Amino acid sequence: MSFPQFILASASPARRQLLQAIGIEPMVQPSEFDEASIAIADPTSLVQALATGKAKVVAQTITLGSEPILVLGCDSVLVLDGEVHGKPGTEAEAIARWQSMRGHVGELLTGHALIDVNRDVTLVRCQSTRVHFADASDPEIRAYVATGEPMQCAGCFALDGRGGALIERIEGCHSNVIGLSLPLLRQMSGELGYDLAAVWLR
Repeated sequence: MSFPQFILASASPARRQLLQAIGIEPMVQPSEFDEASIAIADPTSLVQALATGKAKVVAQTITLGSEPILVLGCDSVLVLDGEVHGKPGTEAEAIARWQSMRGHVGELLTGHALIDVNRDVTLVRCQSTRVHFADASDPEIRAYVATGEPMQCAGCFALDGRGGALIERIEGCHSNVIGLSLPLLRQMSGELGYDLAAVWLR
């Protein structure tokens, strides 16, 4: 079975690049889902609900045809000392966040919602990766925040960017920290009956 048309319900360049790296050229359709409408304390349930909301908003806009279509929604948060963090709102917040993260270990959670639009089937999963932060100095933190990079990231860092220099090591899925777990995507696609390796045989 050939691999379906793939729609990414996210404007994230990092997620698109991850998909492109494994041979999927996604159609990018950012969701207008209202994230503020979801108030859930449990971080795993939170990212799963947000990912599902994003994917469903996009799936509802699709006109069905004979070709199968998959829609992927994702959302990430960082959990540090039991506190859930999304993207920092200001540079001051980003600096304070880094000062609390340095030398500690956080948990990066990414919710994945994969919808088989034609069959109206939705799979929802969460991937977790432990991140060990370097004991960065105040000048390093201020310089990093000044680049603007951490302002766009749920964990206040980009592993595949300058922030990679401030991460000592990770435990678990590498791509999950960047925005989506490629191994998990392969598993979820397989559960829906689609072999990811078919992309490589086109």
